Amino acid sequence: MACEAPALNPVFLQLGPLPIYWYGVIIASGVFLALWLATREADRLGVKKDYIVDLVVFAIPIAILSARAYYVIFEWDRYVGEPWWKVFAIWEGGIAIHGALIGAVLTAIVYTRVKKLSFWQIADILAPSLILGQAIGRWGNFMNQEAHGGPISEATYQNFHQYLPDFIMNQMCIEGTMYHPTFLYESVWNIMVFVLLLFLRKYPLRRGEMFLTYVISYSIGRFFIEGMRTDSLYIIGDLRTAQFISILLIVGAVIIMIYRRKKGLSDRTYQGKKITQDKKK
Repeated sequence: MACEAPALNPVFLQLGPLPIYWYGVIIASGVFLALWLATREADRLGVKKDYIVDLVVFAIPIAILSARAYYVIFEWDRYVGEPWWKVFAIWEGGIAIHGALIGAVLTAIVYTRVKKLSFWQIADILAPSLILGQAIGRWGNFMNQEAHGGPISEATYQNFHQYLPDFIMNQMCIEGTMYHPTFLYESVWNIMVFVLLLFLRKYPLRRGEMFLTYVISYSIGRFFIEGMRTDSLYIIGDLRTAQFISILLIVGAVIIMIYRRKKGLSDRTYQGKKITQDKKK
């Protein structure tokens, strides 16, 4: 569908020669809100808030590096023959949420072992915060006019997208073509997952199942939304990397959940304020 609309200014604030972009402001806002929520949940469950704060301080830089490494690995042909520093040029774009999550989870595993904490307990506390941060972070993609889908047909626009706010659809007008706001689809899906996890807090889940539910729910939405995007990474041929990883995560999370229940490696004390340690971490 053809369109004509000016793009929003991606710069939030100009400090002399230094531009501060909306993308960074939105991502940072998501991180701080997610951290606040996680520390409140930790306090409710009798877990020291310092553990959560310290973990996040370690996890954020590692997550950024792993998100970049993930992207570069699957887009290696783009960097062959380029100056070596291009591999680290995050400011030019190119990070992947799955890479960030892998780095964050690995950091949490090491951190909890060093501190002699239950990984699953900490993961359950952080799960709602993670998905909320992801929901907010997608609006950074919106400001950069990225992570969008293919062109919208006139019929699709008249049937659905005309009811969305003008500022959203105008921002999806890129070089004269209107595109699917897949950033919005994923943000809405993530908010739905966030609400689901808050609802599940009312029930005595077994330890680890809050986090595993997050993994499964997010991956289901990401699988379908990824199929609409135009900027996907590909692992083999036409197989999109994010879809492949989503399938692995869903299957892996279900297997882990079943295994932990059968082996008695989880308990029903998630909801209570005093939480016992797992038999095995």
